[in-house]
Amino acid sequence: MLKFRKLKDILAGRLMLAAAIFSSLLVFIIAIALYLRSMPILEVKSLADLLLGSTWMPFQGEFGFYPFILGTLYVTLLAMVFAIPLSILSAVYLAEYAHEKLRAKILPLIDLLAGIPPVVYGVWGVLAVVPLIAGIAPVIGKLGIPFLSVGSYSTGFSLLAGGIVLAIMVFPIIISISQEVFRAVPFEVREASFSLGATRWQTIKHAVIRSALPGIVAAIILGFSRAFGETMAVLMVVGNVPRIPSSIFDPAYPLPALIANNYGEMMSIPLYDSALLLAALILMLVILFFTLAARLILIRVERRMAHG
Repeated sequence: MLKFRKLKDILAGRLMLAAAIFSSLLVFIIAIALYLRSMPILEVKSLADLLLGSTWMPFQGEFGFYPFILGTLYVTLLAMVFAIPLSILSAVYLAEYAHEKLRAKILPLIDLLAGIPPVVYGVWGVLAVVPLIAGIAPVIGKLGIPFLSVGSYSTGFSLLAGGIVLAIMVFPIIISISQEVFRAVPFEVREASFSLGATRWQTIKHAVIRSALPGIVAAIILGFSRAFGETMAVLMVVGNVPRIPSSIFDPAYPLPALIANNYGEMMSIPLYDSALLLAALILMLVILFFTLAARLILIRVERRMAHG
């Protein structure tokens, strides 16, 4: 009987180990599959031509990803410009100022934001954000500020609409991680600052935030990764025009939207399938890089906190 129980324990352990290894290998399996399916277009065109080419004409064999890469970067960076200050200030309030009862009520609502399907954010963006931008774009465009210029008319489907929707989707990630990092800062750090005569805000700014900075950076990187790979919500509000935007009121065409809009259609065009899968591989590698960087930073913060 004892031997049978030991055998069950060994088998259960081996089974769980196999499951964990398989889960870890899935990332490499997906990356290898995407690379193999991308080989046809890489054999015909150089990676530099594909990444730096500005012409997207599949019927003529032109697959320039440059407008899509810039569209992805612009809408993601715009989202982070909106999200970072609001998220960090919210995290500071929740960790340092809010009463425990208030924190217990707000954090579930923030978690609820993270659970809302992206298509709901997209519909809200179409109904609320896009019309607002269409109304204010001509007024702001007359100011002549670089990157804010616009013609006499704007549809509202633009980089700005995508940035606002993405920023709201990124809030929960940055707020949740940042406030946990703030609360993990030892109370002795605050006491030392107070003993030197610092005010509460001075203590937060010069002691708490400085101690928690690596964790904040990790939260921002994770938020960036989420925004960079988001598809449905951005696809619905950004306009999907394959050109390089010159203003935040111009439409754009991010890589995730390109894949979602076109995969499965027009596959009779030579190399079209391969080009879209190369775009998916590029997207995956960028997100993987930033996610691993954030994870390494968080591990470093946890070790530093554990050692006091």
